[in-house]
Amino acid sequence: GLEEGAKNQFSAFSNFITTINQKKEGIGNRDSPTQVVIPTIKNGRDLPPLCLDVRQKQRMSVDTLPQELKAPFPPEPSLPIRTKTVKDFQDDMEKSKASGDWKAVHNFYSTTFDSFLEINAAFKKDTSSPFNTIEDSGIDAKFVNVVYDALLNTPQDVQKSVLKGIINGLLQEWTGPRTKDDLRAYCILLQNPQFSNTSTYVIYAHLLRQIAALTEADHHFLVHWSKKISQKRFKQVVDRLLQFISLRLFPAKPEEFPPMVKCTWWIPSATKVLALFNAANSLNSPPIISYTDFYNSTLDHIDLMEEYHNWQCYGNSHRFSFCQYPFIISIAAKKVIIQRDSEQQMISIARQSLVDKVSRRQKPDMNMLFLNVKVRRAHLVSDSLDELARKKADLKKKLKVTFVGEAGLDMGGLTKEWFLLLIRQIFHPDYGMFTYHKDSQCHWFSSFKCDNYSEFRLVGALMGLAVYNSITLDIRFPPCCYKKLLSPPIVPCDHNTLVGICGVTLDDLFHIMPELAHGLSELLSYEGNVEEDFYSTFQVFQEEFGVIKSYNLKPNGDKIPVTNRNRKEYVQLYVDFLLNKSIYKQFAAFYYGFHSVCASYALLLLRPEEVEILVCGSPELDMSALRRSTQYEGYQKTDLTIRYFWDVVLGFSLDLQKKLLHFATGSDRVPVGGMADLNFKISKSETSTNWLPVAHTCFNQLCLPPYKNKKELKQKLIIGISNAEGFGLE
Repeated sequence: GLEEGAKNQFSAFSNFITTINQKKEGIGNRDSPTQVVIPTIKNGRDLPPLCLDVRQKQRMSVDTLPQELKAPFPPEPSLPIRTKTVKDFQDDMEKSKASGDWKAVHNFYSTTFDSFLEINAAFKKDTSSPFNTIEDSGIDAKFVNVVYDALLNTPQDVQKSVLKGIINGLLQEWTGPRTKDDLRAYCILLQNPQFSNTSTYVIYAHLLRQIAALTEADHHFLVHWSKKISQKRFKQVVDRLLQFISLRLFPAKPEEFPPMVKCTWWIPSATKVLALFNAANSLNSPPIISYTDFYNSTLDHIDLMEEYHNWQCYGNSHRFSFCQYPFIISIAAKKVIIQRDSEQQMISIARQSLVDKVSRRQKPDMNMLFLNVKVRRAHLVSDSLDELARKKADLKKKLKVTFVGEAGLDMGGLTKEWFLLLIRQIFHPDYGMFTYHKDSQCHWFSSFKCDNYSEFRLVGALMGLAVYNSITLDIRFPPCCYKKLLSPPIVPCDHNTLVGICGVTLDDLFHIMPELAHGLSELLSYEGNVEEDFYSTFQVFQEEFGVIKSYNLKPNGDKIPVTNRNRKEYVQLYVDFLLNKSIYKQFAAFYYGFHSVCASYALLLLRPEEVEILVCGSPELDMSALRRSTQYEGYQKTDLTIRYFWDVVLGFSLDLQKKLLHFATGSDRVPVGGMADLNFKISKSETSTNWLPVAHTCFNQLCLPPYKNKKELKQKLIIGISNAEGFGLE
């Protein structure tokens, strides 16, 4: 990177570059977030009191963009003729390294980056072609990569010349809309590795500001062109933007940057540009990088609730909030927002209950501050259903569970046991509510018709209660379930509005019924005559309670044959029937149950994958982290038995590690906060060493006898965790 000596040079640019600010005055205030809307919902049900305009606000997202935006193309100015090739440049670099004479390389860099026209002259694949489509940026990516890879290995005066040239380009007087050559230059400059150095941040900030201020049509081109950047370079640009935001929020050396009051636009500009890359990533299938690579963990340390309340009160107005760009907020930070939001709702409802009691001259008691659920073990589902139905107004209060006829206070263990037992009973195949698919190892809604879908509402409420009470559930739903759960993310007031309906694809079906999805995929790729060889119509059949029933996928579907021409429509309608229409009433009840507890604008911040992690935890195991956070009772961490235990567990396969976690906690997944949030405890069991280990899943506790050697411990532990179905209740 740039050495210390470069900083004086760049600080000298500060006065010079502030003129860029003046050139922005004519453009107007471009610092407000780009507004891309979600479906408008007039009012939300069961939501906490919010500012008047918040119900009209719409979520900021640039995950999707229109397929093509029509915009007039400004005339492209003629480009200088530059004939240097990759090989020519590499030859110049080798000669300069050998001789110490960098004149040719210096001339190349200073000329190439002196203006946007010169950047295009050097890096455009064909200067005579306009490249005015989203499909091809016309950038010679290989040449760009070679030039940037070499840049950081050149003398400081060469690197400074590049930055001077970029300043010249940014100071250019703009008249009228940007040309596609300008957009190409922006796309190339964003990949400059020099912007990893904080001494270049003033220049970098102005580059980001200009890109953020472009029109929606220009952003559309940049998004599609960014998709073509290699994964490595794409990730580098994203990391650079995240680092810029982090260091502006928490600078290691505050004196390096202008005062925050003079550059309040830095972070909004960088976040908007990051949103373009997030949009490009979302448009790719599969995504270029993981959505978690856009998380900025630095935001975990700011006042998130202030950000959230600003977003609630001001929506997508001129006031910037990170909540307008939820892709940048980590799941851990989103969990904090949801929990604090739920706590505030719980306190508000509990306070109202107290006021009501006092106003009626009744004696208040502590129980009114909680959602008290009393159930009999023998009638677990029916009692739970009755309790939650009777206490709808209390669902946002802190949950406390009592098993009738059993002594004991609920300090968290009884609540977790209630969830575990209830989920296990409801999801049992014999119960008939959900079908377990062995191939995909997940549950899906039974399509059987019935008169009452209240039990599906109970399951939804259970999931909502689990999120609000920080309980991880051992539920195996496919990804599209959580996509449907956020369709829409806020419950509409009009009960005639369809809920839980989302766009589904063959990929979604693969996650549930892989064999059927594979068959439909083969139908789409079949090269013969589909109508004659398959002899199918737009009618499908399902077995319900031993009776085969037929359903038309479209009007008169039984009379419409499936052909080579209409097979795509057939597959799409079939998938939509299986995942949306055939289970609509079941899923709608489930949806309303979940949102009866989780009615919060915080849900607008979540991706479907993040809802799954909040409900079920993360599948990523780190047993070393678990070892560091484990508590002991009757043992010391230096005891021989404990050392044997961790030697064995760390040597387990991933499958056995998951079995151990499931055995000890009731789930093989990890809470959002990581292994430390499990509060895992190993207690000494005073029983014979002939006994197997015992687990108290309600307390995440493993009772371990003091086995004499590692071999015996490993043998007993594997037997225990591999045969752990059912509960041994005293």
